[in-house]
Amino acid sequence: MKLIPNVEIVNRKATHEFFFVQTLEVGVVLQGTEVKSIRMGRVNMNEAFCRIQDGEMFLHGMHIAEYNYGTYNNHATKRSRKLLLKKREIRKFHSKVKEKGYSIVPHRLFLNERGFVKLEIALAKGKNTYDKRHVLKEKDAKRSLQRAMKERY
Repeated sequence: MKLIPNVEIVNRKATHEFFFVQTLEVGVVLQGTEVKSIRMGRVNMNEAFCRIQDGEMFLHGMHIAEYNYGTYNNHATKRSRKLLLKKREIRKFHSKVKEKGYSIVPHRLFLNERGFVKLEIALAKGKNTYDKRHVLKEKDAKRSLQRAMKERY
């Protein structure tokens, strides 16, 4: 059992597919074996999304691997997990999601300084294919500029 000291799992697929308009740090309701599995870094957020149901926000599709040393108390790997937000924040996100093109995407899962598991969710607008190409061109240009500066000095 190898624990990772600073657990930070980033949803890189979301950063590629969406523009982040607003981010918010929220708590997640988890079971004990899920927390232990997260501390080992065994999480996959590629297909995860957030949905508002009955005035509460839930996280769907996030895969947390079963804890190896868990017994009959082990958790289901892809269950829905409740997110802890204030009602005003949920209403704000819900009003934006009603607009066309916006969705709520989990961006980053981490342990805060007190040891609690926190999730950074983002109100996101989908990118078009030409936006993705433009971002890649900018990254490439920045990288080549850095190489040129490094060679020069």
